[in-house]
Amino acid sequence: MTELPAPTVQATRYTVSCLPEDDVNARHYEITVEYRGGGRWAVTRFSTCLGVDGTWALGIKPYDRGDDWLDAHRFDLDTALHLAKKAAPSVTVNDVTAADIARRRTDQ
Repeated sequence: MTELPAPTVQATRYTVSCLPEDDVNARHYEITVEYRGGGRWAVTRFSTCLGVDGTWALGIKPYDRGDDWLDAHRFDLDTALHLAKKAAPSVTVNDVTAADIARRRTDQ
């Protein structure tokens, strides 16, 4: 009988938010950093993908994008987490940013 190789474990998704996970609004303000293979990570929010220039682009599927687009929207993990943390305070839902909600929590 052939012995199976040992299982591997790899984190493939991080959640970045300015709101604590128990906040009722937290999931609406989340940004995710998701592994896309080859040591590259995407910064996503719903169906958009953050670019190196700080703008959100529609569509996160690599098959409909060229190499130039992928190079501008795929990062090493440290860069992806840095960009997600930088963008997190400005996530907006119904004209209210994550920073606005976080301030309201501390003002109470």
